[in-house]
Formats: sequence, structure tokens, C-alpha cells
Amino acid sequence: MLRFKILASVVPLLAAAVFARNETGSISHPCVAIGDTSVELTSLFWTAGVQIAFTDDPAQATVRVQITDDPDAADFAVVDDGESDEPGACQGNPSTQLVAISGQGGGNRPTIYLSSEGPADYRIYVRSKTFSRREAAALIVGARDGHRHLQAASL
Repeated sequence: MLRFKILASVVPLLAAAVFARNETGSISHPCVAIGDTSVELTSLFWTAGVQIAFTDDPAQATVRVQITDDPDAADFAVVDDGESDEPGACQGNPSTQLVAISGQGGGNRPTIYLSSEGPADYRIYVRSKTFSRREAAALIVGARDGHRHLQAASL
């Protein structure tokens, strides 16, 4: 009976260790280099220095991000053909800033309104097999610690 209790208590710990190793050891999360640092999305929200939320209501947004079809008009452009064998921007970079996408807005979280029209604090161009538009928006806002790029954009 004692062996069963020990086994029952060890199995969840082993599962958690494997999960944590896969999450933190994986470089498949979207990541970009900005200056001497890099910004990487993480699903481990408790490790993130910045948590980002999204809203469909522009009145609740603290940051507006516009999706543009012109890479020259973008503040941030992501263009890739998918996975690469080359080392990523976050590999071996000790100054990587972690950003998580939260399901809840409010508090100190920057809240992004993502659209293809209207005024914007940031403009992004995304043509990628590995980055979604939401991920690209979260990375650019997370890189700025949630601060607006332009003077308060109005509706």
C-alpha cells in the first residue's frame, strides 16, 4: 500500500516535470530580436514579465494595432516561410523578455484592439507560417512593455 501511495504521488510530479521541460525548452514559441534583447511568447503566464490581453471593443483598448497589407507602412513586419534550422533569436539569449497572452483584460495588462482600419499605435505586417497576427501584435506591444508608440491615437 505504501508503494502505491509513493507511486501515486510521484507520477504527477514526473508529468509536471516533462510538461515544464517541453514548455521552457522549446524554441517553437514566436520570438523576435529587438536590439540587444529578444521578446518571446510563452504559455507559462506566471513566468511572463508582461501579460497582454485582446479586446473586440476599441473603447476598452489601451493599445491599438492595425494590420496592414503594405510592409513599408508597418512598424513591425514578420515574413517567413515556416520553421527554420537556423538558431532562433531567443536561443542562448539570457535577456529574453517573456510575454503571455491573457484571456482577461483589465488591471495593468495592456489590452490590444486589433483591426485592419482606423488609427493605430502600431502597424504590423504579417505573412508567416509560424506567427499569427495576434502573436505578432502581442510581441510588438510586449516589447514596448505595453506602452503606446504614438501619441494617444483617437477613434
